[in-house]
Amino acid sequence: MTDTSIFLPALAMAALTFVVWWRMYFMRVGQMKRDRIHPQRVATSAQSASLLTDSRAADNFRNLFELPVLFYMAVVVAAVAGHADAVVHVLAWLFVALRVAHSAIHCTYNKVMHRFAAYLLGGLVLWFLWGYLALGLLKG
Repeated sequence: MTDTSIFLPALAMAALTFVVWWRMYFMRVGQMKRDRIHPQRVATSAQSASLLTDSRAADNFRNLFELPVLFYMAVVVAAVAGHADAVVHVLAWLFVALRVAHSAIHCTYNKVMHRFAAYLLGGLVLWFLWGYLALGLLKG
């Protein structure tokens, strides 16, 4: 039987993305109802930016399709290449934890330096993950 536990951090990232998507949905729909904004008035991103005042969840949702794309690919590479060892698992879960922290900060009080610290640390973990995978792949 194949060990698929390396996909659990990817599952957690997908769950985080869905949670942020729901937050964005409820925030947008709530404001549109409160301010009586017709859906057609926010048909473009420029219109949305001018009418919807709280973009934290939407901004974070978009952000979850930037660095995490490299994370998802790293998980697949680790699984396919047979390099999903303890180091990869620890780095993967650490990346997820930092992305959860980043999203929590971004979607709530949004202190930029706190958010940046979580983003930077997550990015460094991702660099280490890819570096570790590259070494394993190059060694054969």
